[in-house]
Amino acid sequence: MTLRLSCLLLLLAVFSVNANAEGDPAKGKANIVVCAACHGMQGVSPMPTYPSLAGQHERYLTKELQDIKSGKRSVPVMSGILLNLSDEQMSDMSAYFASLPMPAAKEGSGDNALGETIYTQGLPDKGVPACTSCHAPAGIGNSQAGFPALAGQHEAYLEAQLKAYRDGTRSADKTNIMAGVTANMTDDDMAAVASYLQGLSAH
Repeated sequence: MTLRLSCLLLLLAVFSVNANAEGDPAKGKANIVVCAACHGMQGVSPMPTYPSLAGQHERYLTKELQDIKSGKRSVPVMSGILLNLSDEQMSDMSAYFASLPMPAAKEGSGDNALGETIYTQGLPDKGVPACTSCHAPAGIGNSQAGFPALAGQHEAYLEAQLKAYRDGTRSADKTNIMAGVTANMTDDDMAAVASYLQGLSAH
C-alpha cells in the first residue's frame, strides 16, 4: 500500500468518526425535558449552582456526559438520569444545547478587575497561566481541543469547579491540566475569575 493511499484512508476514517460523532439537535431537543429542571429548556440554568449548557461545544458536552455515566466524573444527581441513555442520545442532546446561543453576560459579584488580570495574564509569580490560552479571550473555548466555553457561566458553578480541580475531586483529562492551573490559586483568586467570567460576553 502506498503512503499516499494510507494517508487517504486515514483521512477518510477521521472524517467518518467525526461525522458519526455529530448529534441531531432536533432529536436531542425531544430528550432534554428531564434536563430542563436544572439546566433550563434553553440551556440557561435557573440555579447558579448548576451549569448553563447553551452554546457549549458538542464534543465537550458529549464527553462529560459519557464520563458521568461511566462514573469517571462523579455527579450523583445525574448518574441515574444518564443510566439508560445511549451514546447517540447523549450526542443528540449535546448537539441541541450546542445549537443554542450562549448565556448573556451578567455582572459578577466579586473582584472583576483581579479576575480579568488572572484570566488574561495569569499570575506569573504563582505559576498560574492565563486562562485565555485554552479558553480564548472572549471565553468561547476551543471545540476541537475539547476546551469548554466559559463566558456567561454562573460564577457559583465556576468557582466550585475550580476548587474541585484544585482539590482533586474533579479531573479534566488524562493529563489533568486544570489541576496544575489551579494548584497555586487561592479561594479569592478563583472567586475573582469566576465573577469575571460570568460578566464576560462572547457576543
